[in-house]
Amino acid sequence: MTDKKGYNLKSRNTFGISATCDRFIEFSSTDELISLLPLIRTADPLLIVGAGSNLLLTGDFHGTVVHSAIMGREAQEDGNDMLLRCGSGETFDDIIAYSIEKGWHGAENLSLIPGEVGASAVQNIGAYGVEAKDIIECVEAVEIETGKTLTISNAECQYAYRQSQFKQEWKGRFIITYVTYRLSRSFAPQLGYGNIRSVLLRQGIDSPTPQQLRQIIIDIRREKLPDPAVEGNAGSFFTNPIVDNNTFSWLIERYPDMPHYPAAGAGTKIPAAWLIDQCGWKGRTVGHAGVHSRQPLVLVNRGGATGKEIVNLCNLIRHDVEQKFGITISLEVNIV
Repeated sequence: MTDKKGYNLKSRNTFGISATCDRFIEFSSTDELISLLPLIRTADPLLIVGAGSNLLLTGDFHGTVVHSAIMGREAQEDGNDMLLRCGSGETFDDIIAYSIEKGWHGAENLSLIPGEVGASAVQNIGAYGVEAKDIIECVEAVEIETGKTLTISNAECQYAYRQSQFKQEWKGRFIITYVTYRLSRSFAPQLGYGNIRSVLLRQGIDSPTPQQLRQIIIDIRREKLPDPAVEGNAGSFFTNPIVDNNTFSWLIERYPDMPHYPAAGAGTKIPAAWLIDQCGWKGRTVGHAGVHSRQPLVLVNRGGATGKEIVNLCNLIRHDVEQKFGITISLEVNIV
C-alpha cells in the first residue's frame, strides 16, 4: 500500500504533464482497498486513475488520487472458451500477449493499446473493429459507499462506443478490482477494418497466425502513433462521431470521398481524423501543443506544454470541425 502527500503525477499521465495531487493512494489487494475506504469516502475531490493514458491534467489536483496495483491472472476453462480473470492493475497489452502465447484468442486487434485492465472496462477501449466489450465477461468492483464487493455482468455495464456505466451513472461509485475476459481457443481473425488486409497482402500473407496479426497491429499503430516516452500524448484525443441518416446524406453529397463506416445500432461513423485533416490541422502546432503529423486524432506535447495549452488546441480544432461540417466531435480523453 502507498499513501503519499504532495505527490507529483508526471509519471502517472502519458502526456507528461507535471502536476501534483494533495494525496496519492495505491492499493494492491481488495482487502487493502476496503481498509482504505474511510479515507477514500472523505476525499473531495476524488480521482481514480489507471496508467494515465486517457488523462489530461490542466493543473494541480487538490484532492486524492487512487490507483489500483492489483496484479494476477487466473484462467478457467468454459467449453471452447477460456475465462481469464485479471487484476485491474495489470497492463492491458501484457494480457493480450499472454493470451496469444497461451492460444486464447479474440483480443489480437486490441494489441498495443496503452493502459491497464481496469481502464479497459471503464473506457470500452477499441481498435480495428474490436472493442473491450467483445471480450469482457464480467467486472469485479468495490462500491465506495457501502464497501460491498460486486460482480457486474457485461450486459449490466451497458457498453457502447467508448462508453460504459462506469463513465456515466456509476462514475465515482465503484473502484474496479478485477476484470474477467472471455477468450476463444479457436482463432477467427478480424481483418476487415482499417488497412489490415492491405498490409497482409503486401507481406504475402493469406491467413495470418495470431502472432502475425498481433505484430501487424503493433506495426500499424507504431507507424501512425507517437511513443509517449518521446512525445507526450494520450492516444486518440477525440472519438469518431456517429451521424444520423439525414446528416450523412448531406455530408456524402458534398464530400463524396469521405470515409465512413456503419455504426453499431444505427447511424454512420465518420472518422474524426479525416474531419480534422480536412480542416487543415494535421501536423500544426499552437504554443507547445500540436497535432500529430501522421494521425490527426492525436494531440501531442511538443515539450513543456501545459494541460491548458492542449485544451486550447482541442477547442480550436472542435470549433473548426463544427464550422465546416456541422459536427461536434466529442473527447475520448478525461480532462481534469
